[in-house]
Formats: sequence, C-alpha cells, structure tokens
Amino acid sequence: MEEHRDDIGSRMGMWIFIFTELLLFGGLFLVYAIYRADYSAEFHTAAHELNAFIGALNTVILLVSSATVAMAITAVQKENKKLALILVAITLLMALFFLVNKYFEWGHKIHLGIYPGSELLTKLERGELLFFGLYYFMTGLHGFHIVVGMILLTVVFFKIKSGAINAGSFVLLENGGLYWHLVDLIWIFLFPLLYLLT
Repeated sequence: MEEHRDDIGSRMGMWIFIFTELLLFGGLFLVYAIYRADYSAEFHTAAHELNAFIGALNTVILLVSSATVAMAITAVQKENKKLALILVAITLLMALFFLVNKYFEWGHKIHLGIYPGSELLTKLERGELLFFGLYYFMTGLHGFHIVVGMILLTVVFFKIKSGAINAGSFVLLENGGLYWHLVDLIWIFLFPLLYLLT
C-alpha cells in the first residue's frame, strides 16, 4: 500500500512539473505572439532564414520517439524486457538525431553571422532582431529539455536492464514518457510558429 501511495505521489509530482513547464513555454508563446503582431513584416522576413525541411524532419523524429517511448511502457507492462530496452534505445537515438539536426541548423546560422550579439544581427530591423532572439532562446531552451530527457531516459534504460523497472514497478518509465511527450508537444507548437507562419 505504501508503494502505491509513492507511485501516486510520483505521478502527481510529474504532472505538477509538466504544468509549470507549460506555463513557462506558454508565456514564451504569448511574448512571441505579441511581438509578431507588432512586427509582422519583420518576422515574416526573418522566418525565411529558417529551413522548414529541417524543422519538419525534427518534428517527424520527435513524433517517432514519442511513439517508441509509449510502446516501451506497454512492453514493460507485458514483461517484454528486451523489446522495452530496444524501444527506449530507439527513443534516445531519435533524440540524438534531433540534436544533430539542430546543431547543423544553428551552425549554418552562425556561419552566416546570424547569432546573438553578432554584428550582422545588430544591423537588422528591431522586429528581425526580436525574431532571432526568440528563435535562439526558445529552440535553445527546448534543446536543453531534450538533453534532460535523454539523461532521464538513459537512467530508465539501465533500470529496465537491471530489473528495477518491471511490470510491477514502472512509474519512473511512465514519468519519463510523460516528460518526453511534453518535449514533443512543445516542439509541435514551436515548429509552425517559427518555421511555417511566414
């Protein structure tokens, strides 16, 4: 009974954490919407510097990873340890692909001189400067969440391997999956706001 109460507490704690994260990103989306309304033409011009294909590819990668982490939970519930390990490993691989894509995307922008504090950026219109400031801050914060998620899922992987996460005790995997779905959900909002609404 005590373990059951602990599981409820863990799940509740994760939902409260997710709520605070949604408030954080919700505030950023609101700031973006206000500035976009004020500097519509400049935001439109700046958004053309982003690569919609890479953004779309990263969206597909995160959707696949969200599916694999969900399937890993089912695999653990069905006592299929080997499949659960494979699915968590695929999730981690997808996360790595996402970060590699983001590295090349940011690298290309930096090569062009479009980065915070650059001489080129300071010469742009105020609206374009705001767009790139929000772009780097929001995608950077999201990338940080990806790294945190990868650390969490790596811990989950080794706990499944050791048997600490099993059909009778999988709340950590469940919470890791919830966190990963949050990361996916945030990107689903970031992608159209930054890459498509040009």
